[in-house]
Amino acid sequence: MRLRGWVSSSCHLAAGLRSARRKQAGSLFSFSQKHVRLLGHSAADTTDSTTTDSTTTDTNHNFTHNSDSNMAEEAKKLAANAAVNNHVQNNQVVGVGSGSTIVYAVDRLAERVRQEKLNIVCVPTSFQARQLILKHGLTLSDLDRHPELDVAIDGADEVDADLTLIKGGGGCLTQEKIIAGCAKHFVVIADYRKDSEALGQQWKKGVPIEVIPMAYVPVSRTIARRFGGEANLRMAVSKAGPVVTDNSNFILDWKFERAQNWKEVNAAIKMIPGVVETGLFVGMAERAYFGMEDGSVQVRDPPVN
Repeated sequence: MRLRGWVSSSCHLAAGLRSARRKQAGSLFSFSQKHVRLLGHSAADTTDSTTTDSTTTDTNHNFTHNSDSNMAEEAKKLAANAAVNNHVQNNQVVGVGSGSTIVYAVDRLAERVRQEKLNIVCVPTSFQARQLILKHGLTLSDLDRHPELDVAIDGADEVDADLTLIKGGGGCLTQEKIIAGCAKHFVVIADYRKDSEALGQQWKKGVPIEVIPMAYVPVSRTIARRFGGEANLRMAVSKAGPVVTDNSNFILDWKFERAQNWKEVNAAIKMIPGVVETGLFVGMAERAYFGMEDGSVQVRDPPVN
């Protein structure tokens, strides 16, 4: 619309000039006025049609994206609420995971603490988790004071049929695994997009592996040679250079090519000098809650051997 107004103003200006300078530059002015009219006509038409088509496409895309995003967020909340309701009791020490889904778990935990006057102590798995605990006014502790936890609740990037997890998309895998290992019960919360029959079906970014910075090249080469695929250094988005973990280490993302015996692979990778921890959580989770698209919550327990 601004372009149209500009062309219209130009034409009025041209008309004034024509009246004042008709005798001096009639033919030249005619050419100029025709050029302005053509420019106004083609530019306005092109702008209208292109803008309309583009706006319609963008609107449809944004509507679909927002609908999917809202559905996923609601699913995360459902899973988080179910886990907190079923596994948190008074006078417990709770391990608080990291990531987007855990935000809803802490929301619900704080709500229950206020409403039911629960005595809960929280141990974080990351800087993010610590900030969430403080934000909600919950009691913050650590493994020095509470080395044994009653329950740990955390998200996952992918969960397979055996409850083997890929974690570490947010870079907190080492502290998350430490907290999970110190808990009597480890419970996973996720939305329907994280549910897989086998690892790699949904999560395409690979297995995160935390490494000592000086060792990332030899570790990457060793993993690729022994297990296939490729292990790439994770680069930061809002800073120059690689992602640096809360422990001041780097992260490799190993994109594997085929299904593996995850227990054996996890143990083998951890034996490579320079590896701090892997994002493979094998035999650790005792239950997973998935918020589903239809508003239900699906519960999965490990298979009985």
